[in-house]
Amino acid sequence: MAEKFSRWDSADHLKTEEDIDLYFQACIDEDPGDGSLIRNALGAIARARGMSQLARDTGLAREGLYKALSPGGNPEFATVMKVLKALGLKLGAQTSASV
Repeated sequence: MAEKFSRWDSADHLKTEEDIDLYFQACIDEDPGDGSLIRNALGAIARARGMSQLARDTGLAREGLYKALSPGGNPEFATVMKVLKALGLKLGAQTSASV
């Protein structure tokens, strides 16, 4: 009997605001410096909350959001900021000496 596998999607596990906060912070902390984990986290959070609602809240096209927040996406910083605001998230900064 062949095994069946399904694609794991972190969006399926983001049920509470605490889940979202912890996941987003972990992705910020572990990002390799190219923004890939942060972009992936924003996409997962957007899917968990509803991409159509995010599109309405940001004024951006739903298809454009999927593309921008996909693994191969390269969203403009303004798009990232609109998405963060609509999702109720904030980026934080600190010096590396304080880590």
